[in-house]
Amino acid sequence: MKISIEKVTTNDIPKLQEIGRSTFYEAFAGVNTEDDMKDYLEKSFSEEKLKTELNNRDSQFYFAMVDGNVVAYLKINSGEAQNEKIEDAIEIERIYVRQVFHGKKVAQALYQKAIDMACEQGAKWVWLGVWEENHRALRFYEKNGFKAFGKHAFWLGNDEQTDLLMKKELDHSNELKTL
Repeated sequence: MKISIEKVTTNDIPKLQEIGRSTFYEAFAGVNTEDDMKDYLEKSFSEEKLKTELNNRDSQFYFAMVDGNVVAYLKINSGEAQNEKIEDAIEIERIYVRQVFHGKKVAQALYQKAIDMACEQGAKWVWLGVWEENHRALRFYEKNGFKAFGKHAFWLGNDEQTDLLMKKELDHSNELKTL
């Protein structure tokens, strides 16, 4: 299976909406109310919100493609776009993969894209927030060398949830790879 990584543009908003909504729903619908999910999916993946994010020079989106189909996506933030302002850092805001592609190295390919970009920009850290109940994602990030350093609130509809903040210090001589 060949995985290619492609930068998302404003022309790709419909595809980004579809992959964003479907992967988030797959991951969290079973543990959240229908109303909270509907509210979050409508607001977070509205055309207006995605267009604003795509036009922000400090945010970038990438698709993971297999056989010409979008199977996952990545969102990274730097500078003012970060949800928590951490100097000399890049934030991985989202890596979401269709369930049928779990365990097939798609998340790892997107993760490596984020690390490559962080190294290219000279960042000292990569950090992220992950829901404390998302054990699969926690294992993935721990396997990749991330350590918890704090928490912050994440609102899913009317439900306040807790994200663990995790970070990894970059060793530029060992991190940079090309796909």
